[in-house]
Amino acid sequence: MIRFATALVLGLFFTSTAVAQEIIPIDTSHWKVQARSYLLENYKGKQAIYLQGGSIKLKDSKFLNGTIEFDIYLKKEQAFPGVVFRAVGGDTEQFFLRPHLSGKPDANQAAPAVKGITPWQLYFGSRYSFPYEYKYDDWTHVKVVVNNNQAQVYMDYAEIPNLSWELTNPVREGELFLRGGGASGMHLADVMVDENNFEMVDFKPIERKPIEGLIPEWEISDMFEAKLLENPNNVSAVIEARTWGRKVQVEEGTAANISRVQTLYNGKPGETVFAKVTIRSDRDQIKLLEFGYSDRVIAILNEKLIYKGMNMWRSRDYRYLGTVGLFDAIYLDLKKGDNTLLMAVSESFGGWLITGKIQDNQGIKMK
Repeated sequence: MIRFATALVLGLFFTSTAVAQEIIPIDTSHWKVQARSYLLENYKGKQAIYLQGGSIKLKDSKFLNGTIEFDIYLKKEQAFPGVVFRAVGGDTEQFFLRPHLSGKPDANQAAPAVKGITPWQLYFGSRYSFPYEYKYDDWTHVKVVVNNNQAQVYMDYAEIPNLSWELTNPVREGELFLRGGGASGMHLADVMVDENNFEMVDFKPIERKPIEGLIPEWEISDMFEAKLLENPNNVSAVIEARTWGRKVQVEEGTAANISRVQTLYNGKPGETVFAKVTIRSDRDQIKLLEFGYSDRVIAILNEKLIYKGMNMWRSRDYRYLGTVGLFDAIYLDLKKGDNTLLMAVSESFGGWLITGKIQDNQGIKMK
């Protein structure tokens, strides 16, 4: 049963000679609580909300640019608390913590969500995360500053940003959420939003070196269920039943994000699409295709099955992330003329992704 403490206001009233910050009371007039359970209480010297398995959404307001600040009392357990902003349907921008990975390179994560999928298996590395030693016996302060397609985060009142990154979804106002803990919950306090303060400080995002020579664009089919390909005799019929017309380009110099053109969570059966490229060869020849994907793939060349693989989070060992790169390879037996390569890509968690490269392009052209 949800319990309520007596009339609590979360946050310290703050004034500045420069800009006044908006202090948002935590109550059901200002926030919509979407959680397994919650409790408003005084905790470790602050009026706080204990949030278990969910989030709070700011009511009757949209966020575009500005500063978002909050305090969180972390536990050393697997959880992904943080802030979600510019939420429009399944498209959002996010910064969240991984308190169970204190000091690790991926102790936190900046990433968009695209049609309900957060592709952290694409947005990984020092461009989107930084090592940070978390404390579990005091409050942690988080400040996120947003200005059009730029964002920065400051931890524990740092004078310079811990991370600067570029936002990838369209610049548009959307809803604002704060996420709490997972199964056992965490406390949030001192939430402040200042829409007048969006100045970037020394904005220098870390650049990622692109993978040269990638197939730049894939054509994407409609969705279908992966189980339809379990019978090799059904391959031609499954291909024939598809509709086409969606194209997706490589992002981050790394992979194409299928979620840009397909909605996985649409209430209909299906978690798989074909990503297609046509290879025109000037003769019969064999070419090596290096490729990457998330989460599962079946490769089909000229309607013949040639490869099946899995690259899911924890699919190869308990620490395996399933991030995308050119980690797999197959030899393509190309015939003179047009050859159709289909990658049946299935998604479960962390990104719906495909990428590929033919190192030796002599005698072939991509269409």
